[in-house]
Amino acid sequence: MNSEGEGYPLAQFRKTYFEECTELLDALQSNLDMLSNGSGDAETLHAIFRSVHSIKGGAGAFGFAGLVTFSHVFESLLDAMREQKVSAVPEIVQLLLRASDALADIVNAARSEQSLDAGFGAEIVAAMEEVLAGAADAQPEAAEAATAVTAEPEVTGERRYRIAFTPHSEMLQKANEPLLLVRQLRRLGGVSVEVDTSRIPLLAALDPEAAYLGWTFTLDTGAPQSAIHEVFEFVEDDCDLLVTLPEAGMPVAAATVTATPEFVAEPAAASVAKTAEPAAAVPVATQSIRVDVDKVDRLVNLVGELVITQAMLTEQGTLLPADHYPALIQGIEALAQSARELQESVMAIRAQPVKSVFARMPRVVRDLAATLGKEVRIVTAGEMTEIDKTVIEQLNDPLTHMIRNALDHGIEGPDARVAAGKPRQGTIHLSAAQRSGRIVIEVSDDGRGINREKVLAKAQDRGLVPPGASLSEEEIDNLIFLPSFSTADVVSNISGRGVGMDVVKRNVQSLGGRITVHSRFGAGSRFTLSLPLTLAVVDGMVVSVGKETFIIPLTAIIESLRPRAADIHPVIGRGNVLALRGEYLPLIPLHKCFEVEGAISDPCSGIVIVVQSESAGRVGVMVDELLGQQQVVVKSLEANYDPVDGISGATILGNGRVALILDIARLREIDAEPRPEKPSPIQQFATSEPREEITHAA
Repeated sequence: MNSEGEGYPLAQFRKTYFEECTELLDALQSNLDMLSNGSGDAETLHAIFRSVHSIKGGAGAFGFAGLVTFSHVFESLLDAMREQKVSAVPEIVQLLLRASDALADIVNAARSEQSLDAGFGAEIVAAMEEVLAGAADAQPEAAEAATAVTAEPEVTGERRYRIAFTPHSEMLQKANEPLLLVRQLRRLGGVSVEVDTSRIPLLAALDPEAAYLGWTFTLDTGAPQSAIHEVFEFVEDDCDLLVTLPEAGMPVAAATVTATPEFVAEPAAASVAKTAEPAAAVPVATQSIRVDVDKVDRLVNLVGELVITQAMLTEQGTLLPADHYPALIQGIEALAQSARELQESVMAIRAQPVKSVFARMPRVVRDLAATLGKEVRIVTAGEMTEIDKTVIEQLNDPLTHMIRNALDHGIEGPDARVAAGKPRQGTIHLSAAQRSGRIVIEVSDDGRGINREKVLAKAQDRGLVPPGASLSEEEIDNLIFLPSFSTADVVSNISGRGVGMDVVKRNVQSLGGRITVHSRFGAGSRFTLSLPLTLAVVDGMVVSVGKETFIIPLTAIIESLRPRAADIHPVIGRGNVLALRGEYLPLIPLHKCFEVEGAISDPCSGIVIVVQSESAGRVGVMVDELLGQQQVVVKSLEANYDPVDGISGATILGNGRVALILDIARLREIDAEPRPEKPSPIQQFATSEPREEITHAA
C-alpha cells in the first residue's frame, strides 16, 4: 500500500499502527519465550493471542491482505490453544516461534512497502493449518473437559447477565469487529441480542466512519464474570460497557464501566455503581498518550537551556548580599529545586526498558543456531531496567554482534559439548542492571572461552603485536577488539572478516560507555558493557586546571585528597604513582594530558581525585582545585565542534563559560601515549571560536 498521496490523517494513523506493531511484536516475542522455557501460563497464552489479534485488526484497516491472511491463521491456532484443543508441546511452541518471526518479517515489509516472495510463509501457514485440522477431529468431550478444568472453582450454576455495549468510532477505525465479540460471548453460554438504532442519523448526515449502533446482550452462563470482561478486553477503552445482574439490580465490576448519558439515565443502576466502586478496590488502569519523539527531544532541549539559565542566576545570586535580597535569593533557590525536579521528570519520559532490545535477541539466536547446526538457548534477566531512549536506539547493533560472536566463536557444536562433559544445548545469558548511576549489560556464554595462545599468534601474524611481546591475559583478551582481527580460519557470511568486535567497541565508546571481557578457556566468556543511563545530563565535580575548567562525572569519583610527599613514588617510564592504603595508583596529571599552561605540577600542592572506570581501574587524577558539585547538561562536541580525545562532551557553566567533561577511561591511555608536537586538541579548542550552536543545541 503506497503512502504517497495519502492524506495526513491516514498517513499518521499508518505510522501509529506500525509503532504499535513494534511494541506488540516485542511483547509477542517475550511471551513466546516464556511459553518455550516453561514459565508461561494461561494468561501468557492470552497475551500472545492479543498481540496477534491487534496486529491483524490494524492490518485489515490499511488493506495489508497478506498480513491479515497470515495473522488470521496464526490467531486461529492460538485460539485453539486457548480452548485447549491444541497443547503447548515443544513442537507447537517452535511452530509459534517460527510464525512470530515470519509475522515480524511481513510487518517490516509492509512498513517499508517492499514485496516478499510469493510463497513467503506458506510452509508455516500449511503447518499451522495441519495442526488446526487435527484439532478439529478431536473428540468434543476433550474440549468440554478442558473447559471444565479452566473454570474458576468458586462459580457454580448459571447466572443471567445483561451487557450494554456501545462502540465508539475509534473502535471500528482500529478494525475491531463487533461480530467477533458476539461469537466470543456465545462460547460462554446462551445469548439473546437487542439492537439500539436510535442514534442513526438521516442519510445526509451519516458519517461512514462513525459508530451509531449499540447492543444489549442477555447472557446465561456458568462462567465467571471475569470471562465476560475478557471478551471485551481488546475494545474496553473504545466503547461504553455496562455489565449488570438484572435479578440483583446492580452492575458487576462497576469500575470497568464508562458511563454515557444513555446508561446514566437508569437511576438505580447508576446510584449503585457509585457506591459499589470504592468497595470493589479495583486498581485504576494506567493512562497513557502517544507523543512524537521529536516533541520530547525538543522538550528535553528546552529544559536543558532552562537549567543552564537557572545555574547562571544561582551564580549571580551568590554575589548578592543575603540580608538585602532575602526574597530574591530564596526564589532563586526554589527555582533551582523546581528546575532539577522538572529535568528529572522530563528525563524519565525518555527512559525506556531495555526489553525492546532484548526481545529481538532470541530470534538472532534461533536463526544463527540453525545455520551453524548448534543447539543454543538464550536466558534474559533485567529486561525492565530503564535507560535513555537515545542509548537504547544504539544498543541493538552491539548486542547483535556480541550474540553472534558468542554463537560462532564461543558455543561449541552439540557433539563437541558432550565430549567436553557439557550439555548438548549451550546457553547464552543476557542481563541488565543499574549500578552506581550506570547501566551494566552482560553477555555471557558457557562455550569454549578465549584461546589466548591462538589469539596472540593470530595478532602477531597480522602484525598487530610485535613478535616476542609479553602480554598479560587481560591484554591478550582485549586483542579481539582490534580492527581487522579475527580468529576464524575460514571467511564466511557470519565471521572471519574482523569487522565485528571492533565495531562493538567503537559503538559502545560513542555512547560514553566501556566494554570489558573476562574469559576462562574451556568454560566460557563474559562481556560487560557499562553505559550511562542518559546522554543528556550528568552529575559532576567542577575542577580547575590552570585557566581551564573540567567536569569529572560523580559516578566515577571515589574520593579526593591532598597527598603527602612520602606517598608519591616515581616509576621509571611510567610517571608517578600514589601510595594509598597499601595500593599503588597511577597518577594522571591533567595539565600534561591536555598541555594546559599555568597549572600546578606538584601533586602535594594540588588535589588528587581518585576515580574508577570499568576498563582503566582506579587512578588518581591531578587537578589544581575543586570548584564544587553541579548537575550539568551535556552538549555534543561532535555536533558543534570536533571530537576531542579524552573528552566525552561539554557543558555551559553558570558563568557562561564552556567546560569540558572528561572521559575517565580514556585518560590513562592518553597519559601513556607520546606527547604530540602540534598543539593539543584542548589548546585548539580553547583558541578557536566556538560555534554559536554549542550554547543552544544538545
